[in-house]
Amino acid sequence: MYRKILVPVALDHRPNVATALAVARTLKDADGEIVAVHAIEPVPGYVTHYVPEEVLEEGRTAALAALRAELGGAGDLKAELISGPAGHAITEYAAAHGVDCIVIASHRPGLSDYFLGSTAARVVRHARCAVHVVR
Repeated sequence: MYRKILVPVALDHRPNVATALAVARTLKDADGEIVAVHAIEPVPGYVTHYVPEEVLEEGRTAALAALRAELGGAGDLKAELISGPAGHAITEYAAAHGVDCIVIASHRPGLSDYFLGSTAARVVRHARCAVHVVR
């Protein structure tokens, strides 16, 4: 059904990642691909001035390793880190890389984002492709 599927993974609370990956595999064309991404919030400029570059790079390396571990070493998935506020970074990545479907897990929302989590809600509203929300 879809040639390129994006599965955002939030490493800090990981709601339904396995379910999202299973849905993505079901929706993927035989020759399609699945890309799992984790968005890293940019470090403010006033902080980066005091933090050595190698510390920031170690954090990115650790995040990529954690993402790959979360994916369980599945060979049919590509893991990438993206930078920026999650909802914005996900939709921008999807638009820039020809993604035709996003499968995103959503946590149980609070009152301010009653029907979807805030990141999932932003992705649903702003993505230029199909979006499947998994709970």
